Amino acid sequence: MPSPELSAVHIHPVKSLAACTVAEAAVEPWGLDGDRRWMLVDTAGRVVTQRQQPRMALISAALVPGGGIVLAAPGSAALAVEVPEPGETIRVLLHRSRLDVVEAARSAHAWLGAFLGAEVRLVHLDAPDRRRVIDPAYARPGEPVSLADGFPLLLTTLASLDALNSLIADGDHADEGPLPMDRFRPNAVVAGTAAWAEDDWNRLAIGDVTFRVVKPSARCVITTTDQHTARRGTEPLRTLARHRRSGKELLFGQNLIPETAGVIRVGDPVRILG
Repeated sequence: MPSPELSAVHIHPVKSLAACTVAEAAVEPWGLDGDRRWMLVDTAGRVVTQRQQPRMALISAALVPGGGIVLAAPGSAALAVEVPEPGETIRVLLHRSRLDVVEAARSAHAWLGAFLGAEVRLVHLDAPDRRRVIDPAYARPGEPVSLADGFPLLLTTLASLDALNSLIADGDHADEGPLPMDRFRPNAVVAGTAAWAEDDWNRLAIGDVTFRVVKPSARCVITTTDQHTARRGTEPLRTLARHRRSGKELLFGQNLIPETAGVIRVGDPVRILG
């Protein structure tokens, strides 16, 4: 078997919009540079994701220098959105976390609302080092996280996806497979491992950057959403429920917390440290 290596890197500038595939990314304490610094909220300040709005998968957000983004979607003219100036913050709810963020320009709210057919606001995490910390049950005191669901990075492996697709092929909804990796919205994808090897990892290094492996990733309905059409099916949740269940959680991938800063690059060796 070849040695493990980093086969792909993905960032999601706006939480739950389309992913961007990059050749390399800087690792910050709260996640990859540019990953999940923006998100949508509803009129009550609650996060909006593909759970509620599967059409979010059809919207892309390209990063531009300085942290701004360019929004694009089928049938809509692209819209450039600048990082909001420091100023008044609003309190929002991201799952169980309450945190302060800064609103984007009203033009961004209108553009997104028109495409989604719902009243939403685009917000920006201005200070990820001090706005939100990881659940202390899994982290050291004060370790930060961006607008990801709970942890700075998500890692998956190609071998485990192949194994999952084999299970789907043997099931009742084989016509829904094979599934691509984008269903799982990872940051780091690793090649050259055995299937499910990541279940036993505690620490690893990607290139010169080290990480703690803290918790398997519990999967939700977003994984059943085709990231190119926004249509939903039943897989992979149906198969995960049969083969990868832990209590109420259906598992695929591992959550990581950075131990050091640096840059990870496609082709970097992945070393298992414990």
